[in-house]
Amino acid sequence: MPNSSRPRTPLRPKIGVFDSGVGGLTVLRALVERIPDADYLYFGDTARLPYGSKSAATVAHYAVGAVRYLQDEGAELLVIACNTATALALKEIKAAAGVEVIGVVEPGAAAAAAASRTGKVVVIGTEATMASHAYRRALEGLKVEVREKACPLFVPLVEEGWVEHAVTEQVARIYLAEAFSDDARDADVLVLGCTHYPLIKPLLRRVAPEHMAIVDSAESTARAVARQLQIEALRPSAEAKSERRGVPVLKFFATDSAEKFRKMGTRFLGLPVEEVLHVDLKE
Repeated sequence: MPNSSRPRTPLRPKIGVFDSGVGGLTVLRALVERIPDADYLYFGDTARLPYGSKSAATVAHYAVGAVRYLQDEGAELLVIACNTATALALKEIKAAAGVEVIGVVEPGAAAAAAASRTGKVVVIGTEATMASHAYRRALEGLKVEVREKACPLFVPLVEEGWVEHAVTEQVARIYLAEAFSDDARDADVLVLGCTHYPLIKPLLRRVAPEHMAIVDSAESTARAVARQLQIEALRPSAEAKSERRGVPVLKFFATDSAEKFRKMGTRFLGLPVEEVLHVDLKE
């Protein structure tokens, strides 16, 4: 007889995804691909980016306000797609949230540790994320040696749409040559520690050494969410199929221009970003 006291996850969970801008849409993209039988709320705090120039206290204040908004909209699980917010404010976010919270750092670190045979990993990301040493702490906790490399030019190049541009490739060659120098020469995993970087993953694959495994924290986070939801058990039976199965409802919220979010968001998500609700969060 089944244990009726065990809490049941909703058949179609409503998942809230938070980021400081549009980059977290790569995480949403990975989530939709892995968990189509869910509905999603995406909040981009586009009016107050970049978070990297803000203090940890300010980032925590902004992020907590955003995730509370997502909860008010019905989010039953929260994904912090922003590497900076995960690195600087995950503890505060979890304390303020009334639901499960999953950040991008720990799933990415766990996937990198599992993929490495040499026990040496290189993480690339923004200056703020690298300065937080969040990936270093997570990986060293898994007994993995870490080289952190800030790659500040990648975000503006991606947002310019130069994902296959010769300039971006040259920049990538310079960054990776620096990242894998000296004591990191035998590292065998490259972790993409920024949500913009999946868009240049094919380019990075060409530039990186052939033996190098590339870990995308967006994909790792989607797998972590699926595990949290015990997603295999959520698949409805043939008799219980609904007309909405596999067609997630996507709702978007942005604190700055909805039109700009739509245009750039479609590129990051790989799906049409249609209705975007402008949100004005009070300071």
